Amino acid sequence: MGQVTQKLPEPSRMLYLGKGKVEELMALKTKLNFNIVIVDDELTPQQQENLEDLLQTKVIDRVTLILDIFARRARTHEGKIQVELAQHEYNLPRLAGKWRHLERLGAGIGTRGPGESQLETDRRLIKQKITHLKKKLEEIRQHRNLYRQKRNRTGVPIIALVGYTNAGKSSLFNSLSNAGVLAKNELFSTLDPTTRRLALPDGRKILLTDTVGFIRKLPATLIAAFRATLEELSEADLLIHVIDLNSFNATEQSETVEDILQDLNLQDKPRINALNKIDLLLPDNRKWNEHEALTYIITRCGMPDEDSVLISAEKKWGLIQLLEKIGSRLAKK
Repeated sequence: MGQVTQKLPEPSRMLYLGKGKVEELMALKTKLNFNIVIVDDELTPQQQENLEDLLQTKVIDRVTLILDIFARRARTHEGKIQVELAQHEYNLPRLAGKWRHLERLGAGIGTRGPGESQLETDRRLIKQKITHLKKKLEEIRQHRNLYRQKRNRTGVPIIALVGYTNAGKSSLFNSLSNAGVLAKNELFSTLDPTTRRLALPDGRKILLTDTVGFIRKLPATLIAAFRATLEELSEADLLIHVIDLNSFNATEQSETVEDILQDLNLQDKPRINALNKIDLLLPDNRKWNEHEALTYIITRCGMPDEDSVLISAEKKWGLIQLLEKIGSRLAKK
């Protein structure tokens, strides 16, 4: 219904936005009658509470929205546990605002308000739930670790796909392995790692793993909750960084992935850049075959560096070159 931006040296401690900008939002509320405000950043409990009081409408921040999308996408038992843990850890410090209407009913010795006691009860229950979920995730982590050890003993190299959400990782995974993994034009369609065995052009076998997509300002609670999943990346011999060339901010998305890999101490892991969706860069005035498409893109944009390959996961273009490059990188290793 509308969008408001503001440039500040730092967010307001109480309101996130400046007072004038909040008044502008209040005027827009009267005009547009919107019923929710989504803030593209993480809000403190105090900021969220104050904005809701002034705007008299629900306010959610970037983390809440991402967690909600994750909750809708989670399909496996592990994925659901990871999302639930992240939600509880995020909501725990925000419980106080839910009981403000009862807190003032009692004060002093012997007159503790029902809001206060209910708040303490909720906190205790959520802390118990967090402890329980962490224990279950640790069991899954240990189980996954046994699988990894078994895989490592076979000596088969592990290749992991990484990339910004919606860059085409799952489509590439399906095109290479015929795995039938869900691949949709939506955020975080893949939450759980999937691994398949496939053969390189020289006959060598590899294990290919599809992982959760990254996003700008990925919440710390999610990185912590998905630790077991992200550990798959640390065990990989080679990373394939899938980049959506058709995205208007492909460079920023690529840098986001590199920053998160650095946060996970994986910045030195060998990698190949799979420059995806080249079919969307072609004029649509004719039908293109693979050779013509690659020639056109190289003529317009130049030859990619030795660590990059032009591909279209959707059209299955450039996949042989990608597999050959994987083979040559593994041979060097």
